[in-house]
Amino acid sequence: MEIPEAPASRVYVVDDNPAVRDAIRWLVEEVGLCAQVYSTAQEFISEFDPDAIGCLVLDIRMPGMGGLELQDYLLSNKISVPVIVVTGHGDVPMAVRSMKNGAFDFLQKPFNDQTLLDTIFLAIKHHQQIVENARQRSQACQNLATLTRREEQILKMLRAGNSSRKIAEDLHISVRTVEGHRAKIMDKMKSNSVAELLELAHIAESA
Repeated sequence: MEIPEAPASRVYVVDDNPAVRDAIRWLVEEVGLCAQVYSTAQEFISEFDPDAIGCLVLDIRMPGMGGLELQDYLLSNKISVPVIVVTGHGDVPMAVRSMKNGAFDFLQKPFNDQTLLDTIFLAIKHHQQIVENARQRSQACQNLATLTRREEQILKMLRAGNSSRKIAEDLHISVRTVEGHRAKIMDKMKSNSVAELLELAHIAESA
């Protein structure tokens, strides 16, 4: 499995057991990833960088703010870092609850090292996709905002499945004028085809 570049990928570990923290730190650093470990959820919150690509390996039971409460905090603050829950056998129902609240995966202690690494790589890849999708939505929205009212009108008609000829008839303009507007719309939206244009418009609308 491809390992993401170390400078861009962080593995946050929140566990009150120092032996577990050290073991996971050693494991992820051995494969070139950056590990940041914390004994409490509060420490993690105070130092967490929401702009960094990575994942969070989180214990369920901890003094003070527990794993579920930290997950609730991340959700309420729209923080998208994937959460890998690690739990003892007796905490499986809590881990299932965490999964229902959006955790990426959960592993029972003692976990297999390779299984943990595979899950971490998948979580980082998932986070990279989340960040890229957010970037695309933001860019598509910015590009959409540059369209004139006429271009917006024609784009809406294109999205409804109308041909250039039908649009021309409905707007009482020439087909050539419609195609000229369409070319400008595609240029402003940074699209190379009508299909890509429609996809970008959908992305912007769903932002």
